[in-house]
Amino acid sequence: MTAEFDPRPASCRNRPGARDWDMIRAWTDDKYMSFDVRPHGRRITPSSSMYSVAIGDVTMTHFTYGIHVDLDGFAVDSGNILVLTTVDGNTRHAGLRDSTELAGGQTYVVDCAHSPYRLEADTEHLQLNLTIPQRLLTDLSLRWYGTAPDSRLWSRPAVVGGPGSPWLSLLDYTSRTAAVDPAAVASGPAGRHLEEMLVAQLLGDWSRGVGLDLSSPRSVPAPGYIRTAVHYIDAHAHDLPTVSEIAAAAGVSARALSGGFAKYVGISPRAYLNERRLHGVRRELAGGAASVASAAHAWGYVNLGSFAASYRRRFGENPSQTLRSSSHI
Repeated sequence: MTAEFDPRPASCRNRPGARDWDMIRAWTDDKYMSFDVRPHGRRITPSSSMYSVAIGDVTMTHFTYGIHVDLDGFAVDSGNILVLTTVDGNTRHAGLRDSTELAGGQTYVVDCAHSPYRLEADTEHLQLNLTIPQRLLTDLSLRWYGTAPDSRLWSRPAVVGGPGSPWLSLLDYTSRTAAVDPAAVASGPAGRHLEEMLVAQLLGDWSRGVGLDLSSPRSVPAPGYIRTAVHYIDAHAHDLPTVSEIAAAAGVSARALSGGFAKYVGISPRAYLNERRLHGVRRELAGGAASVASAAHAWGYVNLGSFAASYRRRFGENPSQTLRSSSHI
């Protein structure tokens, strides 16, 4: 039996296409994140097929605009990973410095918070997409490998799976299961099981695709307070929390937190916070910030000379170069 990649129950498969741009935008903002979309070519009225189903905390969508479109301006603060599988037609995915064209059966994964992104989809495109909170991948990595992924993963979009791959087989299995009983996969044991399978397979395929071994050098699962602290820093880096505040949120002492970070994350809580702040500025610059100074000040940097040196050491380029590159995406 051939793969269908269609999570829609039979009763939902013959609905007429949506033609109202405002309704479509409201739906995509809710299921993915906010972004800008423009018709490409003569046809400007969509005929969009829209369906979504929850797989635990993962959102699976079966979607097409029905016309040739360009998408960009993806929100950098959504906290979501986009996993975009082309079922029919062709799509072109562009990052900061390169682009990739995909046909049916190929999947593109991108974290828009760390990598500027643009998508072009032809008239025949049909997508089976997943919207996955980044925290799910971070938490699973900490539980399984004792380490949190960093920019070596988040800032590097990748093509995963492909025809005949376990990833594509898992998508087919999940979509077939959802079509039979969407309520069962939305919550309860079935949903939690499928959610973890999807996140685990994606994390493994993505990390291998960019040459990152998450199991080295730590393979001891991180305890819950470390995962809580990591999620707290990720959510509050913009507010510059102190180590004491982070420790209080995690329910441990500052000394225990520092020791735990050294053992399981490999750096101090303060260093992890600084990493998140630098990436916050990079997102602002890549998104077309008004200036380097405004982006740096927004993330608590006062001494621009010191900030620029730290940025250059971390990313191998000056912040002004990142800002200039954003205009060419």
